[in-house]
Amino acid sequence: MELFIDFLKVLGRIITILPLMLIVTLYMGKRSIGELPVFDFIVIITLGAVVGADIADPSIHHFPTAGAIIAIGLLQKVIAWLKIKNHKLGRLLTFEPTLVIYEGQFHIKNMRKISYSIDNVLQMLREKDVFKVEDVHFALIEANGNISVKMKPQKEAAKVEDVRSGGYENSLDFPVIMDGRIYKETLTYKGLNEAWLREELLKQKVTSVEDVFYASVNEHNDLNVTLRNPLQEPFIPIFH
Repeated sequence: MELFIDFLKVLGRIITILPLMLIVTLYMGKRSIGELPVFDFIVIITLGAVVGADIADPSIHHFPTAGAIIAIGLLQKVIAWLKIKNHKLGRLLTFEPTLVIYEGQFHIKNMRKISYSIDNVLQMLREKDVFKVEDVHFALIEANGNISVKMKPQKEAAKVEDVRSGGYENSLDFPVIMDGRIYKETLTYKGLNEAWLREELLKQKVTSVEDVFYASVNEHNDLNVTLRNPLQEPFIPIFH
C-alpha cells in the first residue's frame, strides 16, 4: 500500500513538474542545447538535478522544488539581461572565440589554452568538409565548442556574384561597433580611425555611437549599421 502511495506521489509530481519545467524553459529563451553558453548549461544541469531529485524521492517536499525551479529560471533571465547590458560581465560568463588556425598554421598556444588537441581540430575540420589545413585562412573555436572556418580566397566555393563579375572577392566583415562600444583594435587593424567612423555614421544619419547596436566594415571599408532602436522592425512572415 505504501509503495502504491509513493507511486501516486511520483506520478503526481511528474504531471505537475514537467509542465512547469516547460514553461520556465520557454521563458528562459530559445536556444539549441548544443549551443548553450557555460552559464546556461550550468542552469540546465541544475534544473535537471532538482527535478530528478524531486521525482525520484517522494520524501522531498514538492512545493519548495517548484519554487526553486522558478527561482533558477528568473536568475538565468536576470543574468542574460546583465550580460547584454554589461559587455565585461558577458565576457566573464561566456567563452570568447579562440583562434586555432591562421594562414594554414596551427595556433599551438591557443590550442593548449583551451585544451584542444590536433586530433580534435582535424576532426572538426573534416566535419566541415575541410581536409587540408593549408587551405584554411583562419579557424575559430566558438563559445559553444564548435569550429568556424574561413577558407583562403582561392579555396572558397564561388558565389553567384563571383560568377557574374568574373572574379572572386574575399568577403569578410570586421565589427567596429558592438552595443554602442567602438572596437578601436579593429579600426587600427583596418587602417581607420574613430574620426572616419563617426563621419561614416553621419552619412547614414547616425549622430551617436550609443544608438548603434552593431556596425561592421567589409573589405572595401563599407560600413554596415544596425541601430539599437530602428524606426521600423524587420519582419518576415514565417509559418509552421
